[in-house]
Amino acid sequence: MATQKIVPKFRNKSRYQEYANKISRHWQLYLVIAIPMAFLVTFNYIPMFGAVIAFKNYNPMQGIWGSPWVGMQHFNVFFQSPFFWPVINNTLTISAYSLLIGVPSAILLAVALNEIKHIRFKRTAQMVTYAPYFISTVVLVGMMQIVLSPSVGLYGKFAHLFGVAPDIMGSPTAFPSLYVWSGVWQETGYAAVIYLAALSSVNPELYDAAKIDGASRFSKIIHIDLPAIRPTIIVLFILAVGQLMNVGFEKVYLLQNPLNLSTSEVIATYVYKVGLIDANYSFAVAVGLFQSVIGFILIIIVNFVARKTTDSSLF
Repeated sequence: MATQKIVPKFRNKSRYQEYANKISRHWQLYLVIAIPMAFLVTFNYIPMFGAVIAFKNYNPMQGIWGSPWVGMQHFNVFFQSPFFWPVINNTLTISAYSLLIGVPSAILLAVALNEIKHIRFKRTAQMVTYAPYFISTVVLVGMMQIVLSPSVGLYGKFAHLFGVAPDIMGSPTAFPSLYVWSGVWQETGYAAVIYLAALSSVNPELYDAAKIDGASRFSKIIHIDLPAIRPTIIVLFILAVGQLMNVGFEKVYLLQNPLNLSTSEVIATYVYKVGLIDANYSFAVAVGLFQSVIGFILIIIVNFVARKTTDSSLF
């Protein structure tokens, strides 16, 4: 009698069935991420299809796909505009100024707060530096005008005692500093929270060993704190470089006036005036697409350099 060979039977499942089983087993996790993913797709990915407007002469009556194709015409108009280089220069100047002042300020504040041993004083200092972040941009600009107005502001009243009252709010040379340092006051406390979180993960035994070796407080900051937050610094720096071409519209527009226009006209305000007020939507999208491409290229370059020179990078 021939022996019967027993062949194990395996259930053949399609890939779709495997995915369905995984979703059914972990449906709670998929439910948690469903709303954020829907928000991301709706407001970040679907609008990307609208970028085609940059290559068309968009007419709302004809719609996106019915509008005539014009290719690179709107990009050429922007590149050949007499405002192109002044606007680019103003944008890069303010962005680089903010980057060079804002990043070190947040790091120094975080290290200083980390060195405070008195818990109540540390919490008070952190609250005082963090609170300005919750002030709206409109209120911040109003405060600046109240303080720096040459006629009715505190600065004007004080300057009149010496017989001079220059208009700082209307000074082209003062505008970048007004923008950057007001941003430092408002945002440094919030930015320092990320570095404080990184410092909280440092092993306390390292501080004990440094204390036994006789290291000073400054030496501990240099050899323990800064190396601990270096990966965080690099990642945030890469992201900040990607935003060099994107200066916030709201505060610039509120601080802008005819006197300081030569240094305060950035890409965002230029697009608003030329592209949106004049209903030239295709031009506005073209400039926005140009900003995004340059930002993407900057992130790739800086990330490549960081990956080659350090042990940390964004990707």
